[in-house]
Order: sequence, then structure tokens, then C-alpha cells
Amino acid sequence: MGFGGISIWQLLIILVIIVLLFGTKRLRGIGSDLGSAIKGFRNSVKDPEETAEPAAPAVQPQQPQIKAEVKEPAPASTEATKTPEQR
Repeated sequence: MGFGGISIWQLLIILVIIVLLFGTKRLRGIGSDLGSAIKGFRNSVKDPEETAEPAAPAVQPQQPQIKAEVKEPAPASTEATKTPEQR
């Protein structure tokens, strides 16, 4: 007897059907993804002091200074600044 009343032959038939449905490449990809997920989980469960790397100081590259030329606005005509009562 196998697992919960399922025999070895029934498990093999189910395995063959799964391989036929999904194909070996997809099953291999699923297995490697599952393995890397378990490995990542184990690494995160470990003591953080053991796995943490010392943080490197952030170095920002210096950018060249760009000087912008500021043009002075053209003088407004005195006629445009007068109110209608002054005209």
C-alpha cells in the first residue's frame, strides 16, 4: 500500500499523465523555480547578522556645473503700465 490507500502503480500513472500534460521542460523549470524559492526562504530565515552584508557608503558621481545665463527682461513700455485713468 502507498500513501493513503494509493498504490505505487496509481502514483506512476498519475506521474505519466502529468508529464504528458506539462512536458519535461516546463516541469524542470517549475522544479528549479521551487528550489530557488526554498533556498531564498532558508536564507531569509537565518540570522540576519550572518547574511547581512555591510552597507557601502553611497557615492554620488559629481555632475558638471551648468551655468545658466539669465537675460534681463526687456523694459516695459510706460504706456502699457498706465492705468486707463492715467491715459
